[in-house]
Amino acid sequence: MKIILASQSLRRRQLLEEIGFQYELRPKDVEESYPEHLKCEEIVEYLSEKKSMAFTNDEIPDDTLVLTADTIVWLDGASLLKPTDEQDAITMLGKLSGRKHRVATGVCLRSKTKKRIFHVLTDVFFKALTLEERTYYVKKYRPYDKSGSYGIQEWIGYIGIERIEGSYTNVMGLPTREVYEELMKF
Repeated sequence: MKIILASQSLRRRQLLEEIGFQYELRPKDVEESYPEHLKCEEIVEYLSEKKSMAFTNDEIPDDTLVLTADTIVWLDGASLLKPTDEQDAITMLGKLSGRKHRVATGVCLRSKTKKRIFHVLTDVFFKALTLEERTYYVKKYRPYDKSGSYGIQEWIGYIGIERIEGSYTNVMGLPTREVYEELMKF
């Protein structure tokens, strides 16, 4: 089957290419709101399905599936969104400093006749980050498009993450092993 990747994320595009899939890039603007009562994995599954449902069946050729995904950083029972500015990013990294948080990615695969939604969870453990480290990272890497204000594949991941439990690529935004397996079964 052909794949429509409905994502503006450069990392998701790169990861899908790295596992050997060609795709047509067709992102859509979808408001990323969700019911307040939803928790971590429910949020990402809800949002990935919501993004998928932005495509009508008429927009999906018979031999094609739409792949959508959503990733959040979950800490203390709440989702850390993308930072609004430099200070928000520095503050957010301060909340993650010296602690464990969870990264959840929901993925929806949908054709005209079939739909599969799943999620992957990864626990990430940060060392205690100094204000100087957080400030340097935010000023140099400008992580304003990243939930939780960081990219594991950037400087802060190299010096600040003590360990992870689960999928590394999930923290980047697309759990490649699980996506590969689900695409092969689809």
